[in-house]
Amino acid sequence: MRLLRSGLSGQEIRNVANGLAEVLSLKIPSGLGSSRKDFSQDVKTLRRILEQGVGWAHEQGYASKEDAAHIEAQGCISGAEPSQVSERALERGKSQLGTLGSGNHFLEVGYVREVFDERAAAAMGLEKDLATVLIHTGSRGLGHQICSDSLSLMMQAARSYGIHLPDRQLCCAPIGSVEGRKYLAAMACAANFAFVNRQMITHWTREAFQEVFGMVGSESGLELVYDVCHNIAKLETHQVQGKATRLCVHRKGATRAFPQGHREVPERYRAVGQPVLVPGDMGRCSYVLVGTESGYAETFGSACHGAGRVMSRKQAQKAAGGRSVIKELETRGILVKGASRATLAEEMSQAYKNVDDVVEVLHQAGICRKVARLDPLVVVKG
Repeated sequence: MRLLRSGLSGQEIRNVANGLAEVLSLKIPSGLGSSRKDFSQDVKTLRRILEQGVGWAHEQGYASKEDAAHIEAQGCISGAEPSQVSERALERGKSQLGTLGSGNHFLEVGYVREVFDERAAAAMGLEKDLATVLIHTGSRGLGHQICSDSLSLMMQAARSYGIHLPDRQLCCAPIGSVEGRKYLAAMACAANFAFVNRQMITHWTREAFQEVFGMVGSESGLELVYDVCHNIAKLETHQVQGKATRLCVHRKGATRAFPQGHREVPERYRAVGQPVLVPGDMGRCSYVLVGTESGYAETFGSACHGAGRVMSRKQAQKAAGGRSVIKELETRGILVKGASRATLAEEMSQAYKNVDDVVEVLHQAGICRKVARLDPLVVVKG
């Protein structure tokens, strides 16, 4: 998940919403199997991307040092070994940089509706009515293939190490085993690909803003607030029964939420805590929060990464019936471009929990602290 801030207001976005939605959807392919042949990489280059992450994008002029400084792990998870990624995964990923995945993946242009913590918001450059961009997408077909390739390996490993599985989807291997190390090396490659994917989407989003608003170069004002992983396993040191212990923290359906003062929080935010991005759905809003000391102690520095579904995709399609989700959102001032009608039905607001309630639980429990609410204006769905 990635958050950008602009130098524009919400009203300036409303004034050009149709044109902006059109340009964004043309520049950034979205949906199942989407690709961009104009940016396809050869295998040698792709392996460099998997190993270097955003460092490659910076080298090629697609990212600045300022961008890299505001990405988790500076945009490169260590330990990536492209040799652990199959040819099939490479083939699937080589033309998907700069694309949005399907389902709940999106690019959303919105604005800051409300500020709850002035000090933290100021550190992030956020203020009321400021236009923002949220980007939610990951490692696309490459990551999906890495997962598929790893399932059989992990099933065999579980049997080999005598691990009882209550569910096949919990297949696993000891972290220090050959299988465990291979998976971590491949997963780091997927994470680095995802960082670059969001960076390339940022590059073309900046171009779209320049085109629509008649800007030149950096005048787009789209600056990276933060980019943070979710659905990932990270090796981290935490206190366990009063002792500093090296752990593999699995954040599935979760994202990192480190507190103020933590050395892995960018210097700009170290006095307030790591930005935590919790999206809702395309018809409601999203939130920016910061991690807290109490949350770090209780959750290994983790928070939910979204509102969470209350309907399956099939249930949502059935509930949508003959309704026009696009028209319903238009009446609320939200313009949506979707890869398909089915996707929009699956992603309608009623399919999700109300993110206001979810975030209030995080805030009241002290896991994170609310900073700002972002409301959508233009949404491109995968």
